[in-house]
Amino acid sequence: MTKLTSWAAPTALAALLAACEPSTPGAVVPDPVQVSAPIPVAASAGQSLSDSRATAIVRAARTVAPAVVAVSVRRRERARRRSFFDDYFLPFQETRGLGSGFIVDERGTVLTNHHVIVGATEILVTLPDGRDFDASLAGSDPATDVAVLTLEGAAGLPVAPLGTASDLLIGEWTVAIGNPFGGLISNPEPSVTAGVVSALGRHIIPGEDDDGFYLGMIQTDASINPGNSGGPLVNAVGEVIGMNTSILSRSGGSEGLGFAIPIDRALKVARDLVEHGEAQRAWLGLGVDAVEADGFGRSRGVRIARVTPGSPAAAAGVREGSRLLRAGSSRMATPLDYTAVLLDLRAGDRIELALEGMGAVQLQAAPLPSAAADRVELLRDLEVVTVTPGIQAERGLASAEGALVVEISDALARRIGIAAGDVLLAVNNTRLRTAREAADELRRTQRSGRSFVLLFERGGRIVRTGLLEWR
Repeated sequence: MTKLTSWAAPTALAALLAACEPSTPGAVVPDPVQVSAPIPVAASAGQSLSDSRATAIVRAARTVAPAVVAVSVRRRERARRRSFFDDYFLPFQETRGLGSGFIVDERGTVLTNHHVIVGATEILVTLPDGRDFDASLAGSDPATDVAVLTLEGAAGLPVAPLGTASDLLIGEWTVAIGNPFGGLISNPEPSVTAGVVSALGRHIIPGEDDDGFYLGMIQTDASINPGNSGGPLVNAVGEVIGMNTSILSRSGGSEGLGFAIPIDRALKVARDLVEHGEAQRAWLGLGVDAVEADGFGRSRGVRIARVTPGSPAAAAGVREGSRLLRAGSSRMATPLDYTAVLLDLRAGDRIELALEGMGAVQLQAAPLPSAAADRVELLRDLEVVTVTPGIQAERGLASAEGALVVEISDALARRIGIAAGDVLLAVNNTRLRTAREAADELRRTQRSGRSFVLLFERGGRIVRTGLLEWR
C-alpha cells in the first residue's frame, strides 16, 4: 500500500511596488490612499518574472515530456510457493507492471527497458495527452536492458530530440522524466526531476535480485523511482542523453544514486533489434583478468589472459600476459572496463588497444563465432553449431567439442530438457564431436523410434537426461 501525503500549496500574494516620479518644488503630492491609477511597471515586472521562471530545465522538460510515455504490461506467471506444504505446481496468475519509455520517431517507435516488458503478454502505451496504443515488441536485449516497442496505428506522434552522451560533463544539469506512480496519479503527464551528472562510466555489480551487470552507466542525482525505468535522461538543452534504468537504494526509493544507459548505446542496440532481431555483438578473441587486487578487492589493472587462435587479436599479434592499458578511449582499470567497451563495439569496427611493452595495436572486430558459424537444423525446432576454439572462448565452455544449441522452441525444450546455450556431447553412448554428427544421431533415433539419453554441458557442468522418447 502506498501512503500519499497531500501538501496544500500556500496562496501566492503578489506585492506590487510603485515607483514615484520625483516631485518638483511646489508640487502637490496626492494622498497615497487616493491614488487609483494603474502602475505602469507592473506588466513589465510580471513579464520579467515569467521569463526568469522559464529556466533551461523548464524548457528542456517542455521539449521532451510530450514524447515520454507510460508503459503498462500484463504478465501470466506461475504463483510462487510460499511454504514446503504448497503444491509444487501452483496455478498461473496474472500480474501487472509499469514503466516508462520515449518516442523516437513519428511512426511510434518507443525505447524502454528490457526489464519493463520481459514476460509481457500484453503491452499498453499511454501518451501524456491520454491516448492509449497497443504495442508490440520489436526486439529486446537483456545484456544491455534495452527494448524496442512499435505502437499500432500510430502516426504524427511527438518525438524526443536525441543527443549524445559522448561529451557529457560531470556537474552539468540533468532532467529525469518518467511515470513513477502510474495509475496512482489521475492524469497521464509524466513527472520531472532535476539534478546533475554525478559520474560517468559507472559499473554496477548486480545484487541478489538482479539479472546482470550494468556497465558504463551515467550516474545522476536526479530522483529516479520505480516506474521511471525506461524514461529519458535529458540535458539542459532538451536532448535525450540516456535511458533511466536503475537505482542503488537501501529503502527502495530514490537516494540520489540513479543510473542511465548512454543514449548512444541504446540507439545502437535498438537499431540492431529492428534490423536483425537481436543485438549484433562483436568479437576480438581475447579474454582479460585483473592484474592484481588488494585486500579490499580493488583491481590494479587488466592483463590479457588468453588469445584465441584465428581471432582478430591473434592476427594483430596480441600476446597473453601483456598488460592492457587502454581500449579505444577507455582506460582499463578492471575487467569490467573491457566488457563495457565490447558492449559498444560492432563487427567491422576498428579499435586501438594500448598494450604495455607493445604500444598501440589496431584490431578490426569480427562477428561472434557462434553467430558466424554454419547452423545445422537437427529437427524443425532445433538448430546447433559445431563448437570451435572461438566459440569455446566466446561462451566460456568447458567442452572443446560438441554441438552448441543456438535455437530451440519452448515446446521442444520442455520435452527433452535442453536449452539454448547447452552443448550436446553424446546421444546414448555415441560421442558427438560436430553439429553434423548430432543431427545424424538424433535423426537416427527418431526414425527408429528408439528411446535415448542425452549428455550435455550446461554452465560448466555435465548433465544427463532421463530416458527420452519421440512422440
